[in-house]
Amino acid sequence: MSAVLPLERLTRPSPLRSLTLGDWRLTHVPDGMVQLRPEGWFTGLGPDDLAALAPYQDPDGFLIASVGGLLVEHQGRTLLIDAGFGPRRLEAAQTHPALGVLAGGDLITLLGAAGVDAQALDTVAFTHLHDDHIGWVLAGDGSHFEGVTSYVLSAAEWREGGGLLPRRLADRVRTVPDGAEVIPGVTLREWPGHTGGHAGYVVDVAADRSGDDGVRRVLVLGDALHSPAQAAHPEWRVFFDGAGEEAVRTRRAVLEEAARPGTICYAGHFADVVFGRVEATDGGFRWQPVE
Repeated sequence: MSAVLPLERLTRPSPLRSLTLGDWRLTHVPDGMVQLRPEGWFTGLGPDDLAALAPYQDPDGFLIASVGGLLVEHQGRTLLIDAGFGPRRLEAAQTHPALGVLAGGDLITLLGAAGVDAQALDTVAFTHLHDDHIGWVLAGDGSHFEGVTSYVLSAAEWREGGGLLPRRLADRVRTVPDGAEVIPGVTLREWPGHTGGHAGYVVDVAADRSGDDGVRRVLVLGDALHSPAQAAHPEWRVFFDGAGEEAVRTRRAVLEEAARPGTICYAGHFADVVFGRVEATDGGFRWQPVE
């Protein structure tokens, strides 16, 4: 795993990227991208903070966020965490003042490119139920994932937004409490703030044998963070966080946990640096890509 980072990776969405850790394979499966307007996405930033975002901005001044899902493969099990935006594209004028273009459409095809038929997935888990995380489940009323036996999320997220999912899938929904297993070796963590029931996931890659480079677990961050710039600034408020103060507390706690030895993170919105380590610094934290 290389730590060399071409700067252009900060301003483009991620392609298909995989990590093999012991007998686990984790793959970022792209669906599309979304442009984030810095002064709209982050609320209350001063000129110095906005200037610090310059390396992350595309030629039009937007931050680039990847959109997709994480495919987790282990001992014949196939878990997809989050399901992209789906086969549609919204121009900036059709979205929100904090956003630019929001587009999806590639996830099903790129699952196939990763060697997995979407119909053969056994589990789909959600960090939360925003439309850029459930898009392909909504598309075709869930028909793209007919083989899925359970759709997993936190109980709080199901109560808050479960009505967004196709009604025909309700009997396959499984709510999981904090710290409980989704599939063997993968546990749900309650990390609220972005939504009331927002969840992350922990993949214990060393449950059966040690992962590469001393890696023992992978944290799936969901929307606890949206940009690698937030590693140094967890206090920055995000317009779309449902509970701003709680989201800041969660961000700080997640970064503290992510900085522990043997930990890699998957941050699905982090441009083309979706896999990385959180390193503690004198002033806080920084994101170090690993692939």
